[in-house]
Amino acid sequence: MTTGNFINIGERTNVTGSARFRKLIMAGDYPAAVEVARSQVENGAQIIDVNMDEGLLDGKAAMREFLNLIAAEPDISRVPVMIDSSKFEVIEEGLKCVQGRPIVNSISLKEGEAEFLEHARTIRRFGAAVVVMAFDEGGQAETAEHKFQISERAYHLLVDKAGFDPWDIVFDPNIFAVATGIEEHNDYAVAFFEAVRMIKQRLPYAATSGGLSNVSFSFRGNDSVREAMHSAFLYHAIHAGLDMAIVNAGQITVYDDIPEELRERVEDVLLNRRDDATERVLAIADKYRGSGEAQTKSDPKWREGPVEDQLEQPDDADLLDGPRRPPGLRGAGLPGLALEVLEPAALLDVLSPEIEPPLQLVRAHLFALDPVGELPRELHVVVQAVEHGEVTEREPVRREAHPCELDPGRTGSRSVTSPCSTA
Repeated sequence: MTTGNFINIGERTNVTGSARFRKLIMAGDYPAAVEVARSQVENGAQIIDVNMDEGLLDGKAAMREFLNLIAAEPDISRVPVMIDSSKFEVIEEGLKCVQGRPIVNSISLKEGEAEFLEHARTIRRFGAAVVVMAFDEGGQAETAEHKFQISERAYHLLVDKAGFDPWDIVFDPNIFAVATGIEEHNDYAVAFFEAVRMIKQRLPYAATSGGLSNVSFSFRGNDSVREAMHSAFLYHAIHAGLDMAIVNAGQITVYDDIPEELRERVEDVLLNRRDDATERVLAIADKYRGSGEAQTKSDPKWREGPVEDQLEQPDDADLLDGPRRPPGLRGAGLPGLALEVLEPAALLDVLSPEIEPPLQLVRAHLFALDPVGELPRELHVVVQAVEHGEVTEREPVRREAHPCELDPGRTGSRSVTSPCSTA
């Protein structure tokens, strides 16, 4: 399975998940709150999740104010927004003012089909994609089978009755905490992996997502163990078919850089391989608390080799290395490029002078890896601009929307979940 299209959703612009962001919003310090969004994008977030669900906050006003502010910031507004709220009136307020085509997070069958369809039709009228939680009239689904049953039911309601395109549907099968000491919780991660696999196999074109921080809630306060759990969880979830996840984009540990002892014990918990898995993680947790041993290293070892070898790296060589690799390029073998302002000369800088001619090599790799337009079009624009002598110094290459980024039948609306890969 390819992991090249996995999407990081930045979680820090969420008042329920970030104490710092909540304090800024509650204090009315919106300029500082905007900087939180900017840092998420700079650290690799390809979508930002915005949530204003705080009891003492006017959620509608806060959502409107914040979305209007980030819309005026080009380096933030270049990524889609996920409007996240448990209150549909807040979601609707966000839909009225958001720039571009958003994703709504979320709706569910908790209150029955009538309300579900009413909300779905409103979301579709605004041209947004939608996240559907694995939650029905009986509560949250815990087993893989129940998660899939709810997702399948919602899929047919959205496609057959609400008029949604299937690629505008994202299912969240619920990530729950593991290692809680409660035996019934031991299989929660495995159930999520299996539910994702079933959704991807049996619900054509639908995407999958999840809130990653939930899985490690038992280890709050121990960032090293939490980050190791997040990386290992994503490693297995992506290979099961997970398309995106809400994460702290700047704190994702590279899977291969997790100390072997910690990785083995964390995976014992996630995959429920041993009855004493929780106790074994707890036994070593303090060893890694604040030590940084489980943190991302400065560079994966493969980056130290010749550029020719770097260009041949497989999809999982730099898995989850969002802060150092641009969106959509995992597995493309181009190291360390930044897309905040893409500079042609910087593209050539990644190649050693021994490779002749560098431009043709980059071009050959881009088009060999990108037969159907899956890589960012900026890279093709860079190659063409340098090749034709249009750029001679470090000046940004301006891009225009590619036709395949426009969703068929929705004039002027950009596809959020799958702009080019669906027929």
